[in-house]
Amino acid sequence: MEKTHEKIDINQLDKDQLKTFSDFLISYNRLTEMCFKDCVRDFTSHEVKETEVKCSLNCMEKYLKMNQRVSQRFQEFQMIANENAMAMLKKTGK
Repeated sequence: MEKTHEKIDINQLDKDQLKTFSDFLISYNRLTEMCFKDCVRDFTSHEVKETEVKCSLNCMEKYLKMNQRVSQRFQEFQMIANENAMAMLKKTGK
């Protein structure tokens, strides 16, 4: 007996999911282009050189770590902003 798989229709996805996916693709494309420009130097061969592979991996790792750190700082800032807003509401009695 075969299991039927539900096909995901793009129209079924809500706008938030599309925005998230779009943001991911933009970030992925930016990362790919940046690391390619920084790391790939030799176009005379069909082979990818070991130095290019190492450079690309280092580039991706740094980008992802930086992105994670920025996200953490943003979350910390949001928490502080929310706490300040709540304190202000309590202070004004609203």
